[in-house]
Amino acid sequence: MIHAGNAITVQMLSDGIAEFRFDLQGESVNKFNRATLEDFKAAIEAVKNNSEIKGLIVTSGKSTFIVGADITEFGENFAQGEQAIVDWAMPVHDIFNAFEDLEIPKVAAINGIALGGGFEMCLVCDYRVMSEAATVGLPEVKLGIIPGFGGTVRLSRVIGIDNAVEWIATSANKRPEAALKDGAVDAVVAADKLQEAAIDLVKQAISGRLDWKAKRQEKLEPVKLDMLEQMMAFNSSKGVVLAKANPAQYPAPKLLLDSLQAGVSQKRDEALKAEAEAFAKAAVTPQAGALIGLFINDQVVKKASKKHEKGAHPVNQAAVLGAGIMGGGIAYQAASKGTPIIMKDIGNPQLALGMSEANKLLTKQVERKKMTPAKMGETLARIRPTLSYDEFKEVDIVIEAVTENPKIKEAVLKDTESKVRDNTIIASNTSTISITRLANALARPENFVGMHFFNPVHMMPLVEVIRGEKTSEEAIATTVVLAQKMGKTPIVVNDCPGFLVNRVLFPYFGAFDLLLKDGADFQQVDKVMEKFGWPMGPAYLIDVVGIDTGVHGAEVMAEGFPDRMKPDFKGAIDIMYENKRLGQKNDVGFYKYELDRKGKKAKVVDPTAYELVASMATTAKHEFDAQEIIDRMMLAFCNETVRCLEDNIVSTASEADMAMIMGVGFPPFRGGPCRYIDQTGVAEYVALCDKYAHLGKAYEAPQMLRDMAANNKKFYG
Repeated sequence: MIHAGNAITVQMLSDGIAEFRFDLQGESVNKFNRATLEDFKAAIEAVKNNSEIKGLIVTSGKSTFIVGADITEFGENFAQGEQAIVDWAMPVHDIFNAFEDLEIPKVAAINGIALGGGFEMCLVCDYRVMSEAATVGLPEVKLGIIPGFGGTVRLSRVIGIDNAVEWIATSANKRPEAALKDGAVDAVVAADKLQEAAIDLVKQAISGRLDWKAKRQEKLEPVKLDMLEQMMAFNSSKGVVLAKANPAQYPAPKLLLDSLQAGVSQKRDEALKAEAEAFAKAAVTPQAGALIGLFINDQVVKKASKKHEKGAHPVNQAAVLGAGIMGGGIAYQAASKGTPIIMKDIGNPQLALGMSEANKLLTKQVERKKMTPAKMGETLARIRPTLSYDEFKEVDIVIEAVTENPKIKEAVLKDTESKVRDNTIIASNTSTISITRLANALARPENFVGMHFFNPVHMMPLVEVIRGEKTSEEAIATTVVLAQKMGKTPIVVNDCPGFLVNRVLFPYFGAFDLLLKDGADFQQVDKVMEKFGWPMGPAYLIDVVGIDTGVHGAEVMAEGFPDRMKPDFKGAIDIMYENKRLGQKNDVGFYKYELDRKGKKAKVVDPTAYELVASMATTAKHEFDAQEIIDRMMLAFCNETVRCLEDNIVSTASEADMAMIMGVGFPPFRGGPCRYIDQTGVAEYVALCDKYAHLGKAYEAPQMLRDMAANNKKFYG
């Protein structure tokens, strides 16, 4: 053994070829943490000091290659400021450079996932061989940063500026055929031939059949493009990248382009310095803090789901009650992920609608070449429409998705319970009605759980799994596992009106109504909140949700939380409803909806909507300060999120933030409502609450926040 460390071993194979093997002990994956970097440095020295080594293959002892840098160490490093980050990054570059500069040929044998720092490790090798099962890429921009271990410098020299911009700016994970086509890898082979192919490449390099030194030299020199070609490449790239990423919301893509442009005309070491400086600039932005926080929160949510999985019973057959848009969407989602599902309704027209919804979604997959017609046929065959309960004795879980009316739901649930096995789980897709209340109609309430999907089902990643007072752990576990099997992210919450997401969303709509009462222009509110980062403003959102749905939900919320969700005035949303303006459902709401050239509904200004809003306003229409609109909308939203934590509706700030991002489109670059409060400053946020407390209970700071401010605490340490 040439080197035996905790993360890396180096041992001689034969013919002067050694294996440089990453296998971080005590971890399920390889990653570049402090320990690995120290061991990497020591292993390089061991290779350098061994004259028998003529070439290296770089391998992994795990099913992945290297997943990247240890993101949990970022917070401590990034908190030190720009210069400290540069000072941290440059010694890492020195280690990677030392490996690249070894005077022997080096071939990466990429057996699995090689992302971020893992792919940057591949790039310091002279050649790269990729298994057919592997994935490579530089996803750092998704985290609000840019590659920091030489990725911008080396990839632009290996595959060219245009390709490098596309790879890094899109954060795309690349499959073998794409990586080979762009020249990022030199060969793709079957998994069982990977080591053999890597050794063969090293032998060819040692013998001189391959000029590995020329390959290495390309990465040490400036990019081989003259200034005019460089300018043209960057001008076109900037147009595409910055059109998709607003630099005010996502600064990393622009910093990436600046770094690349600064580095392409420099030699390696100078270009790496430019990368380190751009990396540091990105790392200290609040967006990086929020997006890295989201990545960590995603891991927290996955771990929480794992805890809930114990005791789940297998779901080999599911059923959905109700074949509307939601029922059809749920059936499609289950079937497309391999779970057979019975779809029941009371009439053939309803079943036809549900099958049509599933068929439409599958047809789109085929049109986009994401599915073959044969696969579509297999998926549709997993959905069995029926008018009867005859097959329900074989069902493991039933998802009720009938109309949002408690009496109708109770009757359907009671009827269903009498037709299934004693251990069948029954889940309600209610969006607002208490699970504990609905369970009162059942003989086996322990088998009853909430399973709230969001519309459209196939696009929205979140499923709220709601625990009623008598819901068993087995029911929770089985529902969590099914949600995961359906490709969704489940978050377990406790029961209350609206559960978590809708409970938080309705004070937001209440804040919107109050702004209009005080003379705000709903178009201005929409524009301000969209600029803030929401995918759509509140007027447009309630039109999309359905104003009738919003009014029904508001009634449930007002009954459950009258102190802050029962207004003392008739709001604009109610007035739209009374005037039969339901939003996109009937093409008139706050906006009017007309088909555009592509046949999609587009919103246009409707003077009638302004007349109706004016009828409820107590102040003449006027322009508000944008920050006041943001404060009034966000305080109501964030305060209710904190109250859900206070009331133990949701367990952690991480789960609350992820739910709001996945369920209602909270701006990801702001990290969620709890992260937003942290970044505002808890004490400063409480002061804002005090400023607007005269508007009502929804604006008063929850006690949890007052306590946090008094003790200088944050949601995220």
